[in-house]
Amino acid sequence: MDLFDRILKQAGPLGKYAEVADGYYMFPRLEGELGNRMLFNGKEVVCWSINNYLGLANHPEVRQADAESAARWGLAYPMGARMMSGETNQHNKLEAELAHYVGKEAGYLLNYGYQGILSVIDALLTRHDVVVYDAESHACIVDAVRMHMGKRFAFNHNDIASLDKNLERATKLTQESGGGILVITEGVFGMRGDQGKLREIAALKEKYQFRLLIDDAHGFGMLGETGAGTAEEQGVTNDVDLYFSTFAKSMALIGAFIAGQEDIIRYLRYNMRSQIFAKSLPMPLVEGALKRFELLRTKPELRKKLWDNVNLLQSGLRERGFDIGDTNTCVTPVYMHGEVEEAMALVKDMRDNYGIFCSIVVYPVIPKGMIILRLIPTAVHTEEDIRLTLDAFSAVREKMAAGAYRNYVPQPL
Repeated sequence: MDLFDRILKQAGPLGKYAEVADGYYMFPRLEGELGNRMLFNGKEVVCWSINNYLGLANHPEVRQADAESAARWGLAYPMGARMMSGETNQHNKLEAELAHYVGKEAGYLLNYGYQGILSVIDALLTRHDVVVYDAESHACIVDAVRMHMGKRFAFNHNDIASLDKNLERATKLTQESGGGILVITEGVFGMRGDQGKLREIAALKEKYQFRLLIDDAHGFGMLGETGAGTAEEQGVTNDVDLYFSTFAKSMALIGAFIAGQEDIIRYLRYNMRSQIFAKSLPMPLVEGALKRFELLRTKPELRKKLWDNVNLLQSGLRERGFDIGDTNTCVTPVYMHGEVEEAMALVKDMRDNYGIFCSIVVYPVIPKGMIILRLIPTAVHTEEDIRLTLDAFSAVREKMAAGAYRNYVPQPL
């Protein structure tokens, strides 16, 4: 069979909806200033779908820093990969500050979150090593372990007994191969909103020999006494061997970092192919990250406002009888039951008639018959935004129960 013929016959689990979803349910175009209110299809909506947790995207100091850096450097400098010609004092400064903040000896700046964690895992492992990871880890982690040439085991989500059993299997294998064991989990799981059980995982180090890598994309800047993330929140900073986070959530920017003991970070600097063979992160992004990181550290009121909004939204949903699972973070999933077509009708009603824009998650990302409406509160949302949203959720739930969305037939938009 011709390659393209096969591709066109199998559009993929999400691509099969493209004709009726493109530009509205998938690849929607939000316009205007990034914030709590944006424009969708020409109408203002309360937006719960951007990872601007601390509201830094349009903070005046951030906008000024971004503009001044772009004017001073342009978007090309520095040219070349870091190893060859792309190293600067600002890159080094950002790395050092991030590492110190999360309690590690050294850090390494990465161009992207998805590519970054994938390349970190690839660089750490050989075919003799075994990787053990949470079954509900983000796609970037799943893609990384799929590339691994050695053994890999997934333990049931946040199930320490399952992890124990898989560590026992991994230990037997590495005793024969001479390799090591890497355990990977997330600080905050971006779909459910629950924290990884870092304390319980770390306790297994007394029984097994392994290293622990966490992806804390949704915890960095939001959790912990100082905002240093989930490891700080759970009091296990020293037990986490490698700490990773992206800038895309709390700092509203492109980029990421990995932090750990100095000699391991040095190894990664010299062995991560995605960084060795990629252009250095442009200076406006680096200086923009420095400014955002400064505000993240020095303005705890932003984190307080975020959590005020999180608590108001989540308590309001629970009081009205909505199922938001066991989230104990900012991520707020609302669980409902219905088919994909019902979910489409519900979301269209919510966006067009109630002015509420949130992300929709359906099969095959989650099991058939389930719907998740995912809300990301930020520091710039208002009490009025939350009230309007709660009222809209109550209204569409009544319609759903009455069968108003049951016979919806999605049409090409």
